[in-house]
Amino acid sequence: MLEWLADAHGVLLRRDAVESGIDDNALRRAVLTGRIVRLRQGAYVLAPVWEAADRVGRHRLLVVAVRKQYGNDVALSHTSANIEQGGPSWGLDLRAVHLTNLYGVGERSSAKVVHHRGICRAGDITCLDGGWITAPARTAMDTACISSRDPAVVVLDYFQQSGLATREQLEQVLASMKATPGSLSLLPKLRLSDGKAESVGETRSRLLFRNEGLPAPIAQYEIRHPAGHVAGRVDFAWPERKVMAEFDGVQKYLRLRRKGESLEEAILREKAREDHLREITGWLMVRLVWADLDHPAVTANRILRAFAQAAA
Repeated sequence: MLEWLADAHGVLLRRDAVESGIDDNALRRAVLTGRIVRLRQGAYVLAPVWEAADRVGRHRLLVVAVRKQYGNDVALSHTSANIEQGGPSWGLDLRAVHLTNLYGVGERSSAKVVHHRGICRAGDITCLDGGWITAPARTAMDTACISSRDPAVVVLDYFQQSGLATREQLEQVLASMKATPGSLSLLPKLRLSDGKAESVGETRSRLLFRNEGLPAPIAQYEIRHPAGHVAGRVDFAWPERKVMAEFDGVQKYLRLRRKGESLEEAILREKAREDHLREITGWLMVRLVWADLDHPAVTANRILRAFAQAAA
């Protein structure tokens, strides 16, 4: 019966169960026996659906439940809107759903829901899946406002690089948020973003270079063949030092993989591309992975050694 009452996402509200003759005792038994999982007050999800979901998927299940419980006087916002709009989750707290009240009340937290009181202009909200959600530029700035520096810059980079929000739109939102708590930190976060990074790893790498006092590289640097055409593009380059760098992550290879190509074939093709670029330029290539980002001083020294080796 519970499986039939759940929606397409596997989410079930208590009110719907009660209307169908299932009381609270039956719901408690279903939780204890592992048939359903309690998402929050008055909301459940089928256990197999919950168990199959990752961290982002579980947040989205909570979002589904909350949107079913609330009316049109609120808009999904902040980190929750960021996730719904395809934004990165790295470094973000996804334990609660964020809502902004469209009538200027809020600023409270209850049962895995954080309510905000931000003033929404006409262009600050839009409709998604039948409910209100903050528009991309507002979403990016709201998320950056409640996040620490690096996750905030990651989000701001994503929204600019993906084309969801322009720099001008972000600056306009910033100008309208002067009275918002935490907004004083937004300007330096926005200045650190450039919208060129194509992944979380690239943004974090750029911030690592800055933190460790390395010279600022040129992002998305195009390398040209002697004949004049573009031979390839690298994530970072220090042309005057004859060193280039790329961040390697599984998602990068999945994104670049061609139709019908295996992951192994994509990696081999990438290796051939690197060899070609090194032959054309005579430069050194430094490849970074996730583990390198957790050891910034060691990684910075690797790059400094590459500078010295190229100079020699």
